[in-house]
Amino acid sequence: MAPMRTSECDILIVPGLTNSGPDHWQSRWQHKLSTARRVEQDDWERPGRDAWTARLVDAVAAARRPVVLVAHSLGVLTVAHAAASLPPGKVRGAFLVALPDVEESSVPAVEEAFAPIPREPLPFPSILVASRSDPYCAYHRAEDFAYAWGSALADAGDAGHLNTASGHGPWPEGLMRFAGFMGKLQPA
Repeated sequence: MAPMRTSECDILIVPGLTNSGPDHWQSRWQHKLSTARRVEQDDWERPGRDAWTARLVDAVAAARRPVVLVAHSLGVLTVAHAAASLPPGKVRGAFLVALPDVEESSVPAVEEAFAPIPREPLPFPSILVASRSDPYCAYHRAEDFAYAWGSALADAGDAGHLNTASGHGPWPEGLMRFAGFMGKLQPA
């Protein structure tokens, strides 16, 4: 069976706290990938775990094609918390970037509502991209969660929080890694 192409799925962009601005790689990818759309939240400044996960569950349920999730930061935790409630078989994969460790790192207080971090295996293929210099998550903790979730772990090196502030606006390396991940997914 041929690997999944972006034209065969709905790519749901799942941003973190404060949303992803116009220069953020998630926003750039959303504009570049014709089947991508953002999972909008009612309050980007004061995230609530239940509201954010419910919005993701609704977005996946509303998708007309198989879904691939592209999550950054608090969006990663939104995916982890929502995973068990997502329609079975609808999500073909999740590209997870820069997990914020709301249990052990100094993250904004509003993110603490997402603790504890789920440890159940994700019911779909996933990759967790982690930086060795992320101020919000020690690499060994990202490694531990990737193992618990059954995710492949991608070492991004010394890349900060993989956001605009750390110089990852366009992030071509990430887009290449995403293409490689898509190539391993099956459309049905």
